[in-house]
Amino acid sequence: MAFGSSLPALRLPEIIRNEARETDMNKAITEGLVLMPPPFSAGLNLWSSGNGRPGDASYQGAPNAALVTNDQDFGGCLELQKTVTTQRLRSFAQTPLRPDMYLRISAKVKAVSGNLPAVRIAAWVGDVSENNVSGVVQAGASVTLTQYGEVVTVQAIVGAGSRTGVDMAWGTAGVFAHVGLDLTGANGGVVRIDDLVVEDVTSVFIRDMIDLVDVRDYGAIGNGVANDTAAFAAADAAAAGRTILVSAGTYALPGNLTINSPIRFQGTVTQPAANRLILTRNFDLETYSTAFGGDVDGFKKALQALFYYSDHVTFDMSGRRVDLSGPVDVAAVSGLTSFSNRRVLRNGSLNAVTSTAWTSDVVTSVATYSVGNPTTLTGVANVANVPIGALVQATGVGREVYVQAKNIGAGTITLSQPLFGAAGTRTYTFTRYKYLLDFSGFSLLSRFEIQDVEFNCLGLCSGVMMALAGSVFRFDSCTFNRPKDRGLTSTGSGCQGMFIDYCQFLSNEQSLDAQDRTTIAINVQANDVKIRNNRIVRFKHFAVMNGTSHMIYNNHFFQGDDAPAGVRVAGLVFTQTNVATVVAGNYIDNCFIEWGNEHDPEPAYNNELSFGGLNVVGNIFIASDVSSAFRWVVVKPFGSGHFFNGFSLVNNTFRVFNAVVDRVEKVDTSFADLDFTRSRNVRVEGNTFNQVTQTIQNPIVVSHTQNTASDTWAVDSDGYIPFGGRIRMVESVMPEGAITTSTNAARYVFPNALPGQGAGGSQAHLRWGEAVKGKATVVIRMDVPV
Repeated sequence: MAFGSSLPALRLPEIIRNEARETDMNKAITEGLVLMPPPFSAGLNLWSSGNGRPGDASYQGAPNAALVTNDQDFGGCLELQKTVTTQRLRSFAQTPLRPDMYLRISAKVKAVSGNLPAVRIAAWVGDVSENNVSGVVQAGASVTLTQYGEVVTVQAIVGAGSRTGVDMAWGTAGVFAHVGLDLTGANGGVVRIDDLVVEDVTSVFIRDMIDLVDVRDYGAIGNGVANDTAAFAAADAAAAGRTILVSAGTYALPGNLTINSPIRFQGTVTQPAANRLILTRNFDLETYSTAFGGDVDGFKKALQALFYYSDHVTFDMSGRRVDLSGPVDVAAVSGLTSFSNRRVLRNGSLNAVTSTAWTSDVVTSVATYSVGNPTTLTGVANVANVPIGALVQATGVGREVYVQAKNIGAGTITLSQPLFGAAGTRTYTFTRYKYLLDFSGFSLLSRFEIQDVEFNCLGLCSGVMMALAGSVFRFDSCTFNRPKDRGLTSTGSGCQGMFIDYCQFLSNEQSLDAQDRTTIAINVQANDVKIRNNRIVRFKHFAVMNGTSHMIYNNHFFQGDDAPAGVRVAGLVFTQTNVATVVAGNYIDNCFIEWGNEHDPEPAYNNELSFGGLNVVGNIFIASDVSSAFRWVVVKPFGSGHFFNGFSLVNNTFRVFNAVVDRVEKVDTSFADLDFTRSRNVRVEGNTFNQVTQTIQNPIVVSHTQNTASDTWAVDSDGYIPFGGRIRMVESVMPEGAITTSTNAARYVFPNALPGQGAGGSQAHLRWGEAVKGKATVVIRMDVPV
């Protein structure tokens, strides 16, 4: 309790000092509130010896109370003798209370005679039902009078909020008060009391000009235990466009809460993981990190809110970096397993820091596979320990096959793709990589976008694991920096229709020789993926792609190393035969396109669509310091009987530095060759070749000169047939000049043609019916056009 007639020096940093406070800022003037109780000269019938409530006794005619009109210190005043243990003095008038208003109640008192009592400011606080507000302090600290005639000012500051400097905090329930004072101590003493003064001192705590609403003014406690949800909601309701201030403290919010006003945090909040805090006017990482006391918790709570919040579809990370010591399970954070509305995460960096939480889980187990049940492993030993989302590895298993689901009771595992050569029982290794963002807990997630986010894996973890199913996931202008194992992983159809645009993938294995790398930037399990304008540096593979109808445009992917005559590995890997895919305008640097069917449970041809639908158009193919056996386009059938059924290699540029390669294409016959007797619709034309020994084309235009008369001319393709195929068709024969006999007699005849002659079917025979010689331009093909 402070003494004297001036404003007390309040103690908390949260109190804004305003020494030059003007009277016209007082709410009693600006808002018409009547704060002051009546003067004593208006009549003692206006003053109660009880609580000031209707029916309480007044001091009118009381033997221990009298008006004094000419006191030397006070002029008019009340003279009161203490006759009971607590001598109450309360105004019958109601002083209004508001949550955003702080009042100072003051009284000047002096002892006149008799015993010296103690004095304190006191009041009776009422709610909207005019009942007393329980559980709040309604009397200030006592001050003992020590001398007769000494004027002592006793005062107390009251208001809703529990602030330092507030003597009686009444919360938000109180709407009026009967103000006054108490005399305590020994009876018999006589005191004189000047008129009570009630002043609005709100400006000491919150100046109107800074436009703030403090949650403490609406009953927030901030001790980390009390439930402050209602106080936050009340402050939000009262803000009316002003900014909510969460002053210093820890505020418990044990439920869902939406704040629709601007908000600023000096203190922090705590909230159960399952509950949501939605800040509609400050939906950014900066605010959430401040609110929850750290970037990680702030990031998770804001990401959670994104899935429940329709006013904003974008969570802006404010350009901030969030250091993660373990994977963020986005489904667990959100509390959802299915979501299909557009949402965007953008503008920040997720940074892995050293932690054992990034260690991959590895389980080895014996299981049985049957081609009759192509995506299921049965009889899986130790199936309970096999993690969902694990990479499956064993002999006969293609690349990028993952565990989609498991049935512990049945001992089975569901695979993302069939296995090409694993029939029977064998040992499998299941490796579950750890990802900065893991969406695998979603059974369905569509239309989620990530823009301008750096996934800074730093060789500790992988980047993003997709949801099990969904469509149109989009990555735009993101960077995947040094993923330990994978950049983007799909274990199901969650990559359907995915967009990957303007991203960078920077390998953690750039110093290794190409054949020693293990990391893969992207894998695809479904259809309709668009990969455009990206830059990919020195992974084992750029993309391993199942599915069809992909569009791969304008990417630069390079996978070379510093080894002389170095081994090169595939950049793009297609894992099914009929891909219906365009690869156009890319810079394919020291790697190759591999096209196989490793995700076919019965990889031999069985009347399905064979190798077709791949259009490789207008790309730049570069290689340097490679062996002569290097090839840029490799077809790898995993079973016999397959053939080309629609393939274009058109208008590309092939160039080698510091080496010469034999040719640009081949069939990898590790498992099987192609059946070139069935090739259809193959276009290889308009390409340019530098430092390539054997160029290729189809159709092949041969200028054949027959110097010795013969009835059969053998027109050789001379290695120009792509993939070492055979001639299936003679498209045209045009003699140049005269066709003559051995005696130079002109003959005006036309031959019939026999394609597929000679060793390997690489010749076409022209049969004239007699021995002739001359020159002809012959157009031959390795295919039969559709």
